[in-house]
Amino acid sequence: MAYSDKVRNMYQEQLEELKEKGLFKEERFIHSSQAADIEVEFPRGSSTKKVINMCANNYLGLSSHPDVIKAAHDGLDSRGYGMSSVRFICGTQDIHNELENKVTEFLGTEDTILFPSCMDANAGVFEAILNEEDIMISDRLVHASIIDGIRLCGAMHDTFKHSNMKHLESKLQLHSDKRLKVVITDGVFSMDGDTAKLDEMAELCEKYDAMLFVDDSHASGFIGKTGRGTHEKYDVMGKIDIITTTFGKALGGASGGCVSGRKELVEMCRQKARPYLFSNTIAPVVVSGVLEVLDSLTASTERRDKLEKNTEFWRNGLEEAGFVLKKGDTPIVPVMLFNAKLAQEFSKELFDEGIYAIGFFFPVVPQGQARIRTQISAGHEMHHLEKALNAFIKVGKKHNILGKSKQEIIDMFGL
Repeated sequence: MAYSDKVRNMYQEQLEELKEKGLFKEERFIHSSQAADIEVEFPRGSSTKKVINMCANNYLGLSSHPDVIKAAHDGLDSRGYGMSSVRFICGTQDIHNELENKVTEFLGTEDTILFPSCMDANAGVFEAILNEEDIMISDRLVHASIIDGIRLCGAMHDTFKHSNMKHLESKLQLHSDKRLKVVITDGVFSMDGDTAKLDEMAELCEKYDAMLFVDDSHASGFIGKTGRGTHEKYDVMGKIDIITTTFGKALGGASGGCVSGRKELVEMCRQKARPYLFSNTIAPVVVSGVLEVLDSLTASTERRDKLEKNTEFWRNGLEEAGFVLKKGDTPIVPVMLFNAKLAQEFSKELFDEGIYAIGFFFPVVPQGQARIRTQISAGHEMHHLEKALNAFIKVGKKHNILGKSKQEIIDMFGL
């Protein structure tokens, strides 16, 4: 079918409908490096404005750290710009293997394999290790990339209610006849900021002879006493069969991901995972930067400790001001607004106050769960957090939502 006026008009009408419902997403252009202070062009065509970034995954503030940049420059000079090939042909350098070994040591697993992104890792791992005789049992709030990976796999799929261990156990009992069972969860749920009950999940998996898969993208580097992740937080290091994570958030903020875990499962990915077999691996410049990050995090917990203190200040300040927050103990602190148009307007008014924080709404979050998802960084200093808190309070007062309950906000603005 040709791209006729009829087809063009159909898509234009759909886009206009998104705008009318307050669901249209607009991108902002950053004219600086990623940091606590950034230069942003918004709306498009306007002059840039210096704002405080309160919604990046730059948890440890390493995206523009001079030591990481220097390591990346050194890698660029010594290993070149790109590999121009997939791993099993001629796309593997010694530093790729070095990074795999360092990630294995850092996470406390048996082996690791690199992927171009964690989304690729999640897309490839299930198909590589499971078949139609097996069952995948996932938390209902797992990340979209996990859902995509599940869809690509021929194994059966079932779900359990979010963090409901009784429901998970009932599903494990229901599928006791399957050849292999894999329980699938995020370590930190990125929209809400809560963590999976990995201690209870590991116990259930042992009881019912199931494997346990954890995507720890929003945890690696800063959750747990030494930043190893949610498996360290819940004291189950060595009991997680498969961990996927990213280097695009706390671990440098560039790109790349991995599957880490049981050596046989990692080797199956090396032999069969399609995103690994048919995509160039991580560029040498990124590998070099991540190696520097891991050395830094192994030597000191100073950054994750600062992040923890920053998060405590931020959450306490918002709660005392009277905002409705999602409960959690991570640097992800969602300010609940419930109405998509309100979330968009709130975000724009924050920008006017010098604060960059994006409104989240359907389909990124469920209908009626619109929010401003704030994310704290070790790159934030106290003056950043104080200015941001004052701006949130000012905009919150304008919309008369401070001290209001969820139902009161919904009554005022609707879903």
